[in-house]
Amino acid sequence: MQNHFVSLVCVLLGCLNVAAIAQESGAGTDAARPASSQTSDQATPDEKKGDEKDKEKPPSRGSFVVAPLPTSSPALGTGVIPILGYIFPFSRSDKISPPSTIGAAGLYTNDGSRGFALGGQLFFKENRYQVTAGYAHGNLDYNIYGPGIFTGTEVKLPLVQTGQAFFGEVLRRLWWQFFLGPRFFNGNSEITLNTSNIGGEPIPPDLGIHTTLRSLGFHLKRDTRPNHFYPTSGTLTDFASDFFSESIGSKYTFQSYKLTFNKYVSLTKDQVLAFGSYFCGVGGQPPFYGNCIYGADSQLRGYTAGRYFDRYMMDSQLEYRLVLPLRLGLVAFGGIGGVIPGQDQFLIRNSYFLPSAGGGLRFQLSKKYHVNLRADLGYGKDGHTFGLGVGEAF
Repeated sequence: MQNHFVSLVCVLLGCLNVAAIAQESGAGTDAARPASSQTSDQATPDEKKGDEKDKEKPPSRGSFVVAPLPTSSPALGTGVIPILGYIFPFSRSDKISPPSTIGAAGLYTNDGSRGFALGGQLFFKENRYQVTAGYAHGNLDYNIYGPGIFTGTEVKLPLVQTGQAFFGEVLRRLWWQFFLGPRFFNGNSEITLNTSNIGGEPIPPDLGIHTTLRSLGFHLKRDTRPNHFYPTSGTLTDFASDFFSESIGSKYTFQSYKLTFNKYVSLTKDQVLAFGSYFCGVGGQPPFYGNCIYGADSQLRGYTAGRYFDRYMMDSQLEYRLVLPLRLGLVAFGGIGGVIPGQDQFLIRNSYFLPSAGGGLRFQLSKKYHVNLRADLGYGKDGHTFGLGVGEAF
């Protein structure tokens, strides 16, 4: 439940970045005015008075964005995520902090998943502080295939998970562009079997149990990317840890660790090479959905989230990005990774590698911020997946 509901919150926060497109409308600028207002020498007295009123009118502080974003998720199905967002500078005098965002999103897919999320990201004090918070509620229909690739089974178990979750964190800039701060997660859910399609997969022990997960943790990151929407240089180093414990009200006691390192290099003005690596580790006694899930969060594309999951996971991927005329773009990507059992079996064998390759199209929604609508077709060991989203995969 933690992985799926936090993903819904992250989808909301990621999609709301499209609100930056609204800033290109030029509200309060000469570009947004009629041609007659820009040629004051030929304007009538009434038009001149209108121009003076326009100049006295202060520019709009923020912009609304409304978008029915189509989604195609291997885990949740095909549907739509309606978005309502508002983007604004937290302080008019702050010219350094990125714009802040608040908004709401829904979820409706053809496999029966329904939900909504509220969230926001605030940047203030010249990007000295970053605050992120989100709430999600809904029911998610998805499949699991057993604990990783070590069961040898292809039978899937359809599940329905109903619940809600809240996530929040506060980061403060330290030095050398490092940010550090605490984070909190609280959620509860109940998992039932989807009786419409029951196979022979062993039923997990968590089924039918009302579960509460609660964690405290910390987040450390260093980000030198000049543009978060479409990085052409710089690196992102990100480490997050969450500690679930019965002592703070969680039903399960376990620990989750995630490490990401991405690097971006410009080959030419219109060509970028992006490298991404990811590691996930879980200790203690987590529920089955608290493990590392392969194929989630674009790690890696080409795999259905829920087919492979276990205590440890790692992957690396490389993506070539090309900007074309008419706001179009192309990408080609490939990578390899795997899930790893816990305890004394921390070993990757060649037969357990999970390769991925594919390509995609891009359409530039915002020239100013280079925000792309992406459509990716990825091929993995067991087949292929098709995904839509806003922003780059990593």
